[in-house]
Amino acid sequence: MSQVSDWAFPEQLRPQAEELPFDLAAALRSVVLLRAEIPEDAFTASILGTERVGNAVLIRQDGLLLTIGYLVTEAENIWITSGDGTVVPGHALAYDAATGFGLVLPLGRIEATPLRRGSVATVKAGSRVFAVSHGGIAHALEAQVIAKREFAGYWEYVLDEALFTVPAHPHWSGAALLDDNGRLIGIGSLLVQEQGSAEDKIDANMFVPVDLLEPVLEEMSATGRPARAPRPWLGMYTMEMQGHLVVSGLAEQGPAAQAGVKLGDLVLQVAGQPVSGLAELFRTIWQLGPVGTDVPLTLARGDAQPQVRIRSADRNDFLRKPLRH
Repeated sequence: MSQVSDWAFPEQLRPQAEELPFDLAAALRSVVLLRAEIPEDAFTASILGTERVGNAVLIRQDGLLLTIGYLVTEAENIWITSGDGTVVPGHALAYDAATGFGLVLPLGRIEATPLRRGSVATVKAGSRVFAVSHGGIAHALEAQVIAKREFAGYWEYVLDEALFTVPAHPHWSGAALLDDNGRLIGIGSLLVQEQGSAEDKIDANMFVPVDLLEPVLEEMSATGRPARAPRPWLGMYTMEMQGHLVVSGLAEQGPAAQAGVKLGDLVLQVAGQPVSGLAELFRTIWQLGPVGTDVPLTLARGDAQPQVRIRSADRNDFLRKPLRH
């Protein structure tokens, strides 16, 4: 996760307000600073930490804030700092593992105008965009979309289409991505390495498209999660390494660990079907059935190929739940 520090983008990298067809100052005020405190015994504490700092975006007149979910998962206390320096407590209203979005409700007034939401359909590779974190114009970056493509994360996460932008914003967590008309089109999730010229790698940001919010927003804000069935979860952190799917981590007391999966195992097959990439692995698991379905895996462990059967679970059952206000 990105951290707040005393820095500023050079003026030549910032958006030029006089050249834009929207009120840049108003848009900047819509992005707030978010600090979350998580109990030490929380399920995600060892992975994501107990103090998390990032951004959130005002999206509704009632003060509802949109952020990236890992900032507020299992949060016990949340503090929100607005553009004028006002600090108010917040409530972690909802988290959706499928999209990665989180919703926060401030328990006090934020003096800002909600950002209009757009669509990633309005941008393509080469489009100008603006990555904005809390802190005003000094923390606003003119950027460029370099790709729109599928993304798979080792934590059992797949987006059919994600946005990748350069240059990278150093305070990306929960940052707003705006299109050329000042509409919100994405929420900052990751710092990633992308292929540059020749064999060079360049830093980039991955943004989750705001389009994914529209079908689930009302359910999430009303009940804390979407009404759709949760995706089956194994608690098996898998990475692509040299053409192999390698188990690089296991959730303590998670289904995969309970079934006997070991660190360093290679995943060869799911229910007898060979899998060669993260997205294919996760989609094949999800297609077997709902939460509670047995997932047969063929692994490679040294010279052996053990077979394991994992009873999938609902990831949310392992997380602390926020108190409803």
